[in-house]
Order: sequence, then C-alpha cells, then structure tokens
Amino acid sequence: MDSQPAKELTLRDLLNIYQRRRKIVITVVISLFAIAATYCIVCTRRYEATGIVQLQKDNSDAMGLDSLMSSAAGGASDALNANIDLQTQANILQSDTLAIRTIDSLGMEDTYDFKQHFKPLGWLAGLFSAGEKAIDVPGAGLEDSPVNRQRALKVFSRNLTVKPVSGTRLIEIVYNNPDPKLAAAVVNTLTKELSDYTFQTRFDATNAASKWLSDQMGDLRKRSEELQSKVVNLQRESGVYSLGTTDAQGKEQAYSGVLDRLQQSTMALTAAEQNRILKGAVAHAAESGDAEMLSGLAGNGMVSSPQVANSSFALLQGLRQQEASQQAALQEAEAKFGSSYPKLAELRGNIAGLDRSIQQEVGRIRERAKSDYSVAVQTESNIRAQYTETKKQADVLNNKAIDYTIAREEAEQSRSLYDDLLKKLNEAGVLSGLQSSNVTVVDPGRVPAKPVKPNVPLYLLVSLCAGFIFGTCGALLVDTLDNKINNVTDLESVFGRTVIGVLPQVTNEKEGILLVDAPESTYVEALRSLRTAVLLSQSDVPPKTILITSSLAAEGKSTLAINLAVAFAQMGRKTLLVDTDLRRGTIRRRSHLEKHEGLSNLLAGQAKTPEIQSVTEIPNLYLVTAGSKTPNPSELLGSKAMQDWLERWKSEYTLLASY
Repeated sequence: MDSQPAKELTLRDLLNIYQRRRKIVITVVISLFAIAATYCIVCTRRYEATGIVQLQKDNSDAMGLDSLMSSAAGGASDALNANIDLQTQANILQSDTLAIRTIDSLGMEDTYDFKQHFKPLGWLAGLFSAGEKAIDVPGAGLEDSPVNRQRALKVFSRNLTVKPVSGTRLIEIVYNNPDPKLAAAVVNTLTKELSDYTFQTRFDATNAASKWLSDQMGDLRKRSEELQSKVVNLQRESGVYSLGTTDAQGKEQAYSGVLDRLQQSTMALTAAEQNRILKGAVAHAAESGDAEMLSGLAGNGMVSSPQVANSSFALLQGLRQQEASQQAALQEAEAKFGSSYPKLAELRGNIAGLDRSIQQEVGRIRERAKSDYSVAVQTESNIRAQYTETKKQADVLNNKAIDYTIAREEAEQSRSLYDDLLKKLNEAGVLSGLQSSNVTVVDPGRVPAKPVKPNVPLYLLVSLCAGFIFGTCGALLVDTLDNKINNVTDLESVFGRTVIGVLPQVTNEKEGILLVDAPESTYVEALRSLRTAVLLSQSDVPPKTILITSSLAAEGKSTLAINLAVAFAQMGRKTLLVDTDLRRGTIRRRSHLEKHEGLSNLLAGQAKTPEIQSVTEIPNLYLVTAGSKTPNPSELLGSKAMQDWLERWKSEYTLLASY
C-alpha cells in the first residue's frame, strides 16, 4: 500500500477530536478547578498594608561641607541629588539593620510567617550542604543567632516591597502578613526606624566634627581671656602714646613702624590660626573614612573655608550616584527574574567595584585634608615665627604704649575669631540643637479591610482556562498516540481507499443464511447496499472475483461470504462460493450440505474434479466446501493448481466468491 501524505489538521478535525476525547478535557478542567477551589479554601489569607513617606529636600547653610570641598560639587542638579537620596533611603528601608529592629520591636519571631515549618526539599538540601552548620544559642536574640537571623530576614524581605515613586520624593512601603494589624504595624515601625536612623546618622556626623572644633575653641577662648586681662593690666600701668589718629577701622595708630609690621603680622597670624582650625576640623571628620558620615557632615554644613580639593567632592557624589543606580538595577533584576538570573553577578560586581572606588576617593579626600591641615599648621608656624621676631623688635623699644597696642590687637583678633567660630557652630545646630530628620510620613500604614491573597475569582478563572488548555493538549496527545481504527474515516485515512459499505454487527447469530431466515433485517439491508456498491465499484465491467477475508478469526467473514453470495445469486447471477478456510470451514454446516470431498482434496490430488454442490432453495448458488483438514493449507492455496482452477471457474461462473 502506498504511503499517504500527512493531512493538515483543520478546525473540523479539532472539533472531532474534542468530541471523541471530551472526557479527558472535562476531567482535566474539573480536576484543576477542584484543586484551585481547594487551595482557595485552605490557604492562609494574607493582608497587605501600604504606607508612603516623603524625603524632604536638605537646605544648605553657610557651613556646608560642600562649600569647603569645592564649588564643582554644586554642579550636580537637584533632580540627580534627589534621585540618589531617594534610592539611598529605599535601600536603607530594605537593610538588615532596620529589618532586625522591626522584627525585635514587634516580636515577629512568634508569628505564623516566622515560625519554622518543615520543608522536605530544604531538609534534603541541608543534608548535602558542605561545611559546618552554625548553631544558635538558645534564648539569644537575632543578632546572636545566625541561623534564625538568616531565616527571619529572608521571610521579612520576601513580604516587604519598597518602591520609590517615579518623579517624586515619595517612597511606597508595602508589607503583607496573615495578620492585618501586624502588616500595618510593620509599615509604621519601618518608617519610624528610618526616621530614627537618619537622625542618628546626622547626629554622629555632626558630633564628630563639632567635638574636635569645640576643643579647639576652648583653647582659643582661654587665650582670648588672657589677652583681655593683659590689655587691662597694661592700660592700668601706663598710658598709651600714639599719634592721636585712627585708621579706617577706627583703631588708634602708633607712630612706630615696628607697630605697623607687628599689626600686619598679627592679622596674618590670626588668619593662619583660623585656617588651621577649620582645616583641622575637616581633617578630623575625614579621618573616619565613612562616606555616609561625610555626606551627613555636608548636610549639616560644618565648615566654610578654602577647598580641600577641586573635584574630590564631585567625584565622590558621582560614584555614589552610580552605586545607587546599580543598586536599583540589581533590585529590579532580582524582582523580575529571580535570584538565579545570570546578570545579577555582573551587577553585584559593579556595585563592589563602585564601593571600592568610593572608599579610594574617601581615602584621597582624607589624605588631601590631612595634607592641607599640615600645610596650615606649617604656615601658622612660619607666620608665628615672623610675628615673634617682629614682637621682639617691638619689645626692645620698651614702650608701654606698644605693648598696650599689641595686646589690644591680639585680644580683639582672638575675640573676633572666637565669636565667628561660635556663631557658625550655633548655626550648624551643634550647640543650640541638631537638625531633625528629613523623613516625613505622608500616609501611615493602615489596617487593610480585605485580603489580597488568595484572589478567588482570578484563581478559579485561571484554573478553568488552564484546565481547558491542558485538557485540549492531553486530548490531542492521546488522539495522536492512539493508532486504533475507531471509525470509517480512520479506515479510509489509513488505507487511502474509499469504504463502499458498512455492515452492522450481528447479535445472537444463528447457524444459517440471514437473507433466507431474516430478509427484512438491518444486516440484510446493509448487505444489499454493499452488493450494489460492489457492482458499481468498477465503471466498465463489474468484478468477477471477490475475496472475503479478515485480520482475525470469528470476525464474521463466513456470515458475510455466504450471505453476499446468496445476494448475488438472487439477482440471477451464476455464483460460485469457494470455502478456502481449509482449517475451520463453515460453509457446509451453514448450508446444511452433506459431507463430501472439497477444495483441500482437489488441491491435494485426492480428487480429479471438484465436487460442486448447489443449495436447493437458492437457485444460481453453487458451493465448493473446504474439504478435509490438511496440515499445510497455505501451500495448497498458493499452488499452481489453485490458480488454474480459479481461472477455470471465472470462465464458467458469472461471479466467483471465496473466503
């Protein structure tokens, strides 16, 4: 049989497949729907609380560290700085420190989410994990319990979502939990912890620099008081001889040139002292090497003086901006693709590289500030030496007026320096108070009214759609793997031939001929249609030889053979029916003929001529029975004698039927 080309599936074919396999589709749909419904019934309801905080813009004052570092640092736009600050605060909200504080504050370790549940996969993975496992101390807190801390932080991070609102200074905080009140409490506690953390960071940064500066101001105040006392004593001991005129600042002028030089040296020394003190404050602040501390010091504005470096502050801000951008990209990739996404390693590497660059830049700022402080100390030392030499020359004059003028100038300059530094220190809020947190709560976390999970309508709808899709796929798969012939269409598709007739199954068949015993039965009507189809199967000449066979025994070929032969005989055609079933021939028994020599005897040479019998009640029908049983029926049917007899019978009879 020639192979048939593959037939493309049409919509009608799919509908037919669905009709045949609809039980599979319905079963899958019902199963998935039942699973989804069961899940919606038994799963834990989870509530989601949302809070929104606003990050206020920092106002730069006269003592900002950015003015000390370089004017180039101010080149960054407000929008860029706001984005950096916003991302930084968002990362702080997701930090382990704030998470641990919140968990401890609310006692979340005893809640449902944080209780340890048995997970078979996790247990198996733990059996094969390499290295020694950490063991928690009973009764210890999260900070001293590495295993519980890691598990608690993982649960907390999984349920927390922090998202900066694009184009604003707002940060959205979302937390979900089976307890609606606890979900709202977590959001509110996080915002409070963020405010406290920001306040503490500013306080530490300001306090570190102001403490050292206050120590320096103590010495300056003591010296100023001593100089004032000296001026009073000199004024009491002797009068001051002068020219009787004043300069542009209203100060009395002495007639000696030494006093002029001494006055200039005094002013230079005062400026050098002020420069040394301010540079010392910066060097002390930079000594910690903490970029966050330097940023906090910049926000509180501690120093206003010549720059430490022209581009260090701008470069540090740029690196922090890049780090914040990489952090945001890392969080977005983790949320979208999961922790196994290949690009996460690259993003973490970039963040580590930026962190090293920030630390290197902080180190350069520290070294530059230290170098500037050393230069300021050396400059002060040189000017002081010059001042000392000039003062010695003035002492030689042994003029009480000069001593008085010098003392007065020193006292005024010292007092002016002290007052200036004290004013700036008060403006920075070190002595009069610290700046408050720049985090403002816009919407606190409120107790949600209804759960967000499970979404019953969505889950049930998805289960119905998934059930229909998977059920249809299963039906197509089963239908594709099914190689059985289920209907006439399958039969025609397999053999590439047109079926000319279909006979109903005969039930309770009796030994006999149905065309004689039940001429009005359904089987007989179908048989007559088959007879007509056989005669019309060849348009030019009707067939003269018909072979009736089957794939298995007891399929009804004997019934079909004898009844079809009777049908042709009833049309007046001279029909010969040959029983070629040499093992189990049944034609003789069905026709109620006596036992005679048959086809096997003829082909085996036991008879020279065939014994052809006729049925009395059916004219034009002649029979050749199977004859005696033989051990080699295949050889006899394939012999030359069989072919010769077939050719002879075809010429003698109108129709030759064999089975």
